Amino acid sequence: MIRQRPRRAMSQMNVVPYIDVMLVLLVIFMATAPFLSPSQVELPRMGQGSSSPVGPLEVVLRSDASLMLRDRAADGHEEAFTEGRLVAELRARQAARPGQPVVLAGDRNLRYEQVMRLMDLLQRGGVERIGLLVQPAS
Repeated sequence: MIRQRPRRAMSQMNVVPYIDVMLVLLVIFMATAPFLSPSQVELPRMGQGSSSPVGPLEVVLRSDASLMLRDRAADGHEEAFTEGRLVAELRARQAARPGQPVVLAGDRNLRYEQVMRLMDLLQRGGVERIGLLVQPAS
């Protein structure tokens, strides 16, 4: 009588299915890559890099809902404005200095909706490059 040895469990992992899945994914990525539209990168032209960045126009919304405008590129003093005059003034200053950003600084005691309403008003008024000014935690 022939004695059979008991079979031992394999302790190695079968990686063939993982390699198959990897190759299928590679083929899918290679087939779909030509259909993806790469984003166009605007390279700087001669003379563009020499201009210094323009300081932002800072719109300060105080807790009493008053609006102040501070021009960081000029002297930096504050002027009080109403909402209608503020939009017209910002558009005029951005026309004089194209690419000048506008940042909104809201008082700490204001509700977020008030700041967002002012940002929406400026965007609808045609003011470009609007951002929020944040102060780092101290």
